[in-house]
Amino acid sequence: MHQFRSHTCAALRKADEGQTVRLSGWIHKIRDHGGVLFIDLRDTYGLTQCVIEENSPLLGEVEKWRNESVITVTGTVVARSDETVNSKMPTGAIEVKIEQAELQSAADVIPFQIADDDQAGEEIRLKYRYLDLRREKMQKNIRLRNGVIASMRRRMTDQNFQEFQTPILTASSPEGARDYLVPSRLHPGKFYALPQAPQQFKQLLMMSGFDRYFQIAPCFRDEDGRADRLAEFYQLDVEMSFVTQDDVFNTIQPVIENIFEEFSDFTGEKRAVKWMPSIPYKEAMLKYGSDKPDLRNPLEIVDLTRVFARDDVEFKAFKGVIAKGGVVRAIRAPSVADQPRSFFDKLNSWAQGEGAPGLGYVLFEGGEGKGPIAKFIPNAAQTQIREIAGCEDGDAIFFVCNQEGPAANFAGKARDAICNALPEGHKAAREQGVYKFCWIVDFPMYEFDEKAQKVDFSHNPFSMPQGGMDDLQNKDPLDIYAFQYDCVCNGFELASGAIRNHKPEIMEKAFGIAGYDKSVLEAKFGGMLNAMRYGAPPHGGLAFGVDRIIMLLADEPNLREVYAFVMNGQYEDQMMKAPNDVDPEQLKDLHIKLALPKQKISDSEAA
Repeated sequence: MHQFRSHTCAALRKADEGQTVRLSGWIHKIRDHGGVLFIDLRDTYGLTQCVIEENSPLLGEVEKWRNESVITVTGTVVARSDETVNSKMPTGAIEVKIEQAELQSAADVIPFQIADDDQAGEEIRLKYRYLDLRREKMQKNIRLRNGVIASMRRRMTDQNFQEFQTPILTASSPEGARDYLVPSRLHPGKFYALPQAPQQFKQLLMMSGFDRYFQIAPCFRDEDGRADRLAEFYQLDVEMSFVTQDDVFNTIQPVIENIFEEFSDFTGEKRAVKWMPSIPYKEAMLKYGSDKPDLRNPLEIVDLTRVFARDDVEFKAFKGVIAKGGVVRAIRAPSVADQPRSFFDKLNSWAQGEGAPGLGYVLFEGGEGKGPIAKFIPNAAQTQIREIAGCEDGDAIFFVCNQEGPAANFAGKARDAICNALPEGHKAAREQGVYKFCWIVDFPMYEFDEKAQKVDFSHNPFSMPQGGMDDLQNKDPLDIYAFQYDCVCNGFELASGAIRNHKPEIMEKAFGIAGYDKSVLEAKFGGMLNAMRYGAPPHGGLAFGVDRIIMLLADEPNLREVYAFVMNGQYEDQMMKAPNDVDPEQLKDLHIKLALPKQKISDSEAA
């Protein structure tokens, strides 16, 4: 028999009754029932109940062992009596009568309970991540991660994509986020950058004659942490030659759809997978207030600026904003007349918590509008509101007024807040048990950076403008659309991509509009620019966030729940103590001298 195990802790069944077996694993729970010792033994595969009877010479020693100690037991498989069968466990029809037991590794007192799925705080969970990963939920999530990535690889290979590995140490480039820099010992004063994405390399592979590329690519971005964003993450990176935007969609959509269908019952509830029609960016911002709308929410935003601009509407708070170029957006909430006053008060409080004065509304009942601002809106204007928004008796309409960008953003948040406030089963409640995908298309090529007071790229700088050179030469930059697209699902951006610019003259012109002269372009992107001059195929692609896909499938609120080892929200590794100080000799080798910010002195210290 093997030194450590003949079976895993998930393998034994009633058919194994009478066999002598050996199991190894962690003590999940140990229970003393009147001198009979029950041990729930756990490994990554499952759990088996083991028993030491009261007359066993092992009893005195084993009862001293703590939970999470690693042990090896040898014994006989016996069937449980009918009344003690645990139908919730695959091994619940048997137990192992222990005849030998060996302590492989003793455990100290653990900082939080693993067997009971203790809801410990994030900081302590990350500090003792190796313990946290023993929890059943985390084991399942990591196995899901493995399964999803394996499925991705298989499906991409089946579509004749080749897998590549691109450099981790590369050149810094302006791609929208801060780079993580790595100093070079051999080239004093110079730095590598960790890749924000393999963008240039995958395009260079197309220019090298490879037709279909993919990679499960590690990416690094020095950005502020969020629940759905990490400093290092993985993406399913894809690029294809001689393709249109529709070719990209038609190729990758079945891959993602099939992955979600394959794992759609991971949480125990089978979820449908629905792909909705593509939505232009401007339409998404108007109807949903977001370029990553949750289409499970049926509420839509409408523009009511012209109504509040009427001479007979006396609501001065909106009039003043409209006079300065502002807009009025509104969200219809159907059939809410029967909701208590608290429904409206809570939404008003929510808006105030977001920094707004409140969330004004009109409730239509008995053919007339009611509510805080209804008296400022005459009947004719109310009729117009009903026509534009499709309001019926029993419906309410909520208003947002601001400049166009902030108004769209807040209306999008209000749309979700209103939907969340509706009771379960309401006709406009968020649809459950479904993944709703769509493509957001026709992104603007440029945007105006208010802080820098200049035109800059709005999305991906390597995208092809829809009108090519003609648009770049003859259109207002803010009116130029690009072949850029995002894939969104249930309110999350899962992928971003584009048909790339493959012509050097268009690239030079596009970057010139964004304020990058030719010398900067040559310095930052010279490799790719030169490659274009030697014949570049039309090409395009995208990248799906692997971690976000897994987070959605696992129904987790945080990316940290689907990673093995991860940092906290401040990008600190509590377990490995990173980032940390390094030896001065290491800095000397790199020709680096620290210029740290001055520490703030508290009032008490100053006194």
